[in-house]
Amino acid sequence: MTLRILAISLAAILPATAFAAPAEKAATTCPAAPVLPPELADWARAASSKTIYAYGDDLGADWSPLGAARTALPLHKFESLRYGVAPDRKPDVYKFGGMIPIDVKNPGRLVVALDAGAWIDLVRDGVVVKSITHGHGPACSGIRKMVEFDVTHGRYLLQIVNAPTASIDAMALLRD
Repeated sequence: MTLRILAISLAAILPATAFAAPAEKAATTCPAAPVLPPELADWARAASSKTIYAYGDDLGADWSPLGAARTALPLHKFESLRYGVAPDRKPDVYKFGGMIPIDVKNPGRLVVALDAGAWIDLVRDGVVVKSITHGHGPACSGIRKMVEFDVTHGRYLLQIVNAPTASIDAMALLRD
């Protein structure tokens, strides 16, 4: 009985808003054409008609560059993947991945952008290269994940792990 009286007393002195459900978060309004830095300008275009197929293993890599244009990237189911180096993130059996060879001609900062969340490892000579920074792309750009690596001249293997769908859009570019 005492608790009931206390509850009624509190309800009488607290404003009605104290019991209201939290307000919905205001929806973000995006401009028709998102503002992107010049280096990411090609992301705003639809994925190119060129499709690069991710390898299911590192045995058949022809070392062609991914390129700086937004590209459709079909991936593989977990059970058909054989990563050259064990990914830093444990693969999820219900997700997708693949490997893309990248031939770097000049040293610089390799920026990899994806339209979906996935784990990204960059491998050179059997060793995972430590990322310099990672995060999301600019607001409203459609870039879900960006990871950057310092690279030198040579061949690398980009490993994508735990992508949510069988195809994602990807873009890789080299900053000086």
